[in-house]
Amino acid sequence: MFSDKKTNKQVIDGNSSQNIISQGTKIVGDLSSEGDFRIDGIIEGNIKSTGKIVVGSNGFIKGTLQGTDAYFEGKFSGKLTLSGTLTLKPTANIEGEVIVGKLSVDPDATFNVKCTMKGSVKEMNKGGQQQEAGKTA
Repeated sequence: MFSDKKTNKQVIDGNSSQNIISQGTKIVGDLSSEGDFRIDGIIEGNIKSTGKIVVGSNGFIKGTLQGTDAYFEGKFSGKLTLSGTLTLKPTANIEGEVIVGKLSVDPDATFNVKCTMKGSVKEMNKGGQQQEAGKTA
């Protein structure tokens, strides 16, 4: 009975761990993690994570956020830098400066920012169209 190795073990993996900041919790300071974050409380400071950041409808971040992907239902004020996708749901309220790879904004979300999109730039070749017109004329 006890020698059987088939037990329910929780495998702790740096890439699959999740940090939870519960509603009613306020943290003032800097946070850094390789795991995901679920934020339903308040954070005043800097967050750096290679994992996914999820901010619930009661969550609020004031400061800087640097990461890969973020999903917002709550509020953000400050500088947000993501190499991946920023997803804003209807209750999201984002203010400040945003630098992202991709952006998905629900029409009801509040998005009052200076926004820069990085990543693959698709250049509209207006000059190329004029050159083609010059060749035929």
